[in-house]
Amino acid sequence: MAIPISYNIRNLRLRKGATVMTALGIALTVTIAIFIMALLAGLRDAFATTGDARTVLVLRKGSTSELAAGGVSRDAMQVLKDLPGIAKNSQGEPLISGENILVIVLPRKDGTGDVNVTIRFLAPVGLEMRPKVKLISGRWFTPGQREVVVSKSIHERFAHTNLGDTVFFGKGNWTVVGIFDSGSSAHESEIWGDINQIASDLDRSQYSSVLIQATDPATAVALKNRVSDDQRLKLNGMLESDYYAEQTKSGNPIKFVGTVVAIIMAIGSCFAAMNTMYAAVAYRAREIATLRIIGFSRPSILTSFVFESLLLSLLGALAGIVLMLPFNGMTTGTSNPVTFSEAVFSLRMTPGVVTAAVIFAMIMGLFGGLAPAWHAARQNIVGALRD
Repeated sequence: MAIPISYNIRNLRLRKGATVMTALGIALTVTIAIFIMALLAGLRDAFATTGDARTVLVLRKGSTSELAAGGVSRDAMQVLKDLPGIAKNSQGEPLISGENILVIVLPRKDGTGDVNVTIRFLAPVGLEMRPKVKLISGRWFTPGQREVVVSKSIHERFAHTNLGDTVFFGKGNWTVVGIFDSGSSAHESEIWGDINQIASDLDRSQYSSVLIQATDPATAVALKNRVSDDQRLKLNGMLESDYYAEQTKSGNPIKFVGTVVAIIMAIGSCFAAMNTMYAAVAYRAREIATLRIIGFSRPSILTSFVFESLLLSLLGALAGIVLMLPFNGMTTGTSNPVTFSEAVFSLRMTPGVVTAAVIFAMIMGLFGGLAPAWHAARQNIVGALRD
């Protein structure tokens, strides 16, 4: 016969002080775990939403980054335009964009220092190939002019990024004429300008990369292979989604440090739950013996105390989730080892993150309550009644 759940709930309510303190300790551990998982989820989301299964990114052979030395020559660009399978816009132009990448230093608005920021130079067709990017203020840059548009995150985090401000690089000042929203993609870490103007400023005859949009995902794979296998080009084609997925490795240090901290705190929380449950066993020794006398078996006692520990952990998990809610969607940044600049992203408390946090808390409750529950089930009935 199983002990009613109401019995465990009543005992947690009677020991309010111990219940609150233990649940709070578990809540803090869960908060740390959610914070780390939300950081990684936000970073993955930023890069995963950038790639398009129909888009091929072309780099110099052997290169893994748009910032690598060398690039795609203008002669190779003409060859790429004639490849079969390239989608066309409403004017019949092939959706292929030669682009250049530059890294400049900008000061943070909060005065905490200067940080590398990525500037992407592209033609109007490059804007057309990124329909998820929306202008939210000002206007797009004018081809042939020293004008740039900045992402919403860059505008919020860095100085000299308001409409009308100027940023110096190349051979002069570039005016900020617009602010765009890329929908939490990796482009939230970028500033955009005109490809022809920067080529003139820096005398660049090559592109850092070329973006090609295929008619469909299957054609994109074939196009990628065709670019890589063409010995005339000496170029490397890869799916844009694969390129940005590789950049999620920038979150590995966060994952490692966060995991170590979470494990250490989890061990402490397990001991806290264990101490609470041992105190409950000692306090309720006669009560447990009485339960045995009136017919409840040892497995029932064991199950009841483990369930009580799990219930305590569930309370802590819910409290930890509530504590993290104000941070959901908070914008932060980390160093991107591929672009050597800051990658801006937002914390994401996804259903997967919340579920993992609850499971994490339940595991702590299981390990913390198992030993006290075993002790409660195995204690001597006569001895307990005498105490």
